[in-house]
Amino acid sequence: MTTDRTTPLPDIDALSRNATLLIEEFGRTASAYMKPISHADPLDPELAKPPEEVNDVVKTLGTVAERWMVDPQRSMEAQKKLSDAFITLWGSTWFRLQGEVAPPVALPEPKDTRFKHAEWTTNPIFDFIKQSYLITSRWAEELVEEADGIDEHTRHKAQFYLRQIVGALSPSNFVMTNPELIRHTLQENGANLVRGMKMLAEDIEAGKGQLRVRQTDPSGFEVGVNVAVTPGEVVFRNDLMELIQYSPTTETVLKRPFLIVPPWINKFYILDLNPAKSLIGWMVSQGLTVFCISWVNPDERHADKDFESYMREGIEAAIDAIGVATGESEVAAAGYCVGGTLLAVTLAMQAATGNKRIKSATFLTTQVDFTHAGDLKVFADEEQIRGIEARMKKRGYLEGSGMATAFNMLRPNDLIWSYVVNNYVKGQTPSAFDLLYWNADATRMPAANHSFYLRNCYLDNTLAQGRMILGNVRLDLKKVKVPIFNLATREDHIAPAISVFEGSSKFGGTVDYVLAGSGHIAGVVNPPAKPKYGFWTGGPAKGRLEDWISAATEHKGSWWPYWFDWLERQAPTRVPARIPGEGGLASLGPAPGTYVRMKA
Repeated sequence: MTTDRTTPLPDIDALSRNATLLIEEFGRTASAYMKPISHADPLDPELAKPPEEVNDVVKTLGTVAERWMVDPQRSMEAQKKLSDAFITLWGSTWFRLQGEVAPPVALPEPKDTRFKHAEWTTNPIFDFIKQSYLITSRWAEELVEEADGIDEHTRHKAQFYLRQIVGALSPSNFVMTNPELIRHTLQENGANLVRGMKMLAEDIEAGKGQLRVRQTDPSGFEVGVNVAVTPGEVVFRNDLMELIQYSPTTETVLKRPFLIVPPWINKFYILDLNPAKSLIGWMVSQGLTVFCISWVNPDERHADKDFESYMREGIEAAIDAIGVATGESEVAAAGYCVGGTLLAVTLAMQAATGNKRIKSATFLTTQVDFTHAGDLKVFADEEQIRGIEARMKKRGYLEGSGMATAFNMLRPNDLIWSYVVNNYVKGQTPSAFDLLYWNADATRMPAANHSFYLRNCYLDNTLAQGRMILGNVRLDLKKVKVPIFNLATREDHIAPAISVFEGSSKFGGTVDYVLAGSGHIAGVVNPPAKPKYGFWTGGPAKGRLEDWISAATEHKGSWWPYWFDWLERQAPTRVPARIPGEGGLASLGPAPGTYVRMKA
């Protein structure tokens, strides 16, 4: 590598000192990793076993390899394709080393920021490393896509696992193959690596032997202080949830109260991150009496709390409490992600039993049909679910870190490796970001609840097929006739737009399908004051999603006002604003309550 005025030669003394410190920090890191193992039972047979996830990766990719091995002719053709690409690359690099211009053989995708540093292109050596990586990784992806004789689930898993491996092996992740990191390390005389190793040890200690990659500076946030700050009171509490009633900011409110059902996989305050982008705060400002469930962070005491428990002790208990607090027997409700799935289940139960207290439903990036559920289906075959159930049986719950890791793996380059490089190689503490603070504030899942969800939704798709049984009642979404607002987002990796689109047809009433820009979170949390993305409307979700989009009307700005108009038209009557704690339920304490503060 050449040097220039911006990259001074390293200070040998400083480099030596930092090398010594790096060895010391490495020892601390190794100690943090080994500590849980040293305290474990040495006779425990589980210690000798590789993780089940590793076994599945080896088995899945091995299946793909076997399909190529049985056809030598195709294998030779595939190998020749790779060889030809490298011969072309060698020739191109040779011309560049002679000072001549040569077109690239492989270019990164436009959105791939890993290779944005100029030297990935201007320096022929690093350009060769980059293109070699791109050629090889794309060749491997083609092998998976073109393998004969494997089922689609195995192919999907192979694609997902390969994406994790390819992301991990990117030359952008390593000092000696990344020009930016080489310069950074020389400029700091290796001090960046010492800081990075120190943070690595801290993150392994925080994960009790497992690496928890920090994505933000947690010291910049505190629940109830600068996140989850919309004023309100907890007016009800049971074993599974606290119910928050928010304080009005208007003189009158819509007569029909509004209930929010957040996912229990994350904490509710994604909808109340800060005053500037709080959907809850905005709803209150429009004249809604807003109630929100805050789920408990479960432990071994909640092991037997199943999906029915969350319906009975969650949504239905909340509606009962709202009735006492406001005197109203009917509510409008919204469910976000899996909270929306639970809301759909509750609607189907109420339709089956005649207890129809929810008069409209808003689904925010919610799946009821899991046919097109995206990459999370990778974790939901019979063998893997049995493994998850076995782990949950030992404790009574699934650790929150397990779901957090799964979500990060959906976008490994953005949510894992960029932070690995920033934290542990550059030695830089990530900036304070409320969204990522919330993302790291993990929650556990009760064993019974999570098992039911994985089997009935991801594995067997029983709700969409009218086969889900809850409380000895068969649930049929076609019997749900209430008006539905069904929001999807175009780039959602968790509840793909096609999945939400197809799910719209499962209900028996009118469904207003709306497609917002961006992804699972940013597409939902898009306030009118500073909208980043628009949205599309186009009537009923019928036919193909591509055709619906091509015929849809694009709107600039946030979908929030459009949604509120839809909601207000259904029940426009207003009454004097209701003060939390002054109705039939006394305050149990200020929002955001106590359950949200429980750490996993």
